[in-house]
Amino acid sequence: MTVSDTKVTWLTQDAYDRLKHELDELIENRPVIAAKINASREEGDLKENGGYHAAREEQGQQEARIRHLQELLRTAKVGEPPANDGTAAPGMVLTVRYDGDDEEEQFLLATREEGGTGPMEVYSPDSPLGRALLGAKEGESREYELPNGGTQKVTLIKAVPYGG
Repeated sequence: MTVSDTKVTWLTQDAYDRLKHELDELIENRPVIAAKINASREEGDLKENGGYHAAREEQGQQEARIRHLQELLRTAKVGEPPANDGTAAPGMVLTVRYDGDDEEEQFLLATREEGGTGPMEVYSPDSPLGRALLGAKEGESREYELPNGGTQKVTLIKAVPYGG
């Protein structure tokens, strides 16, 4: 596998530590789920055993999250917050204005994992809007394709590092 085959996710040290802690807790919780499954299995007929099926479903979801976190952390690069130079980059809070709209919109340009569960909207650098704005300087306008095939012009008003 070459570097270009693997998607790198940049994370702050805080985000990396938070995700690593979640992964460790999920792995520690594996025996609890297995015990639930075994206890439910001993109740008899599995076809009509809701507890058994719920425990199996929970185990499947937990294992999927463990695999996701392991892959994310394996390919993650822990880095410094972006420079405060007014250029759109991952980890920046962007204030934009869409062509034809007087209102400004503010969002964090980052992956969902990096953005956490804060109140701010998060747009991925891989989204059409994120790709269009990457590298833009304050005052610069860019265009991106909308899902309906049209294009939207957006102007970067301000770009500042995310404060957490």
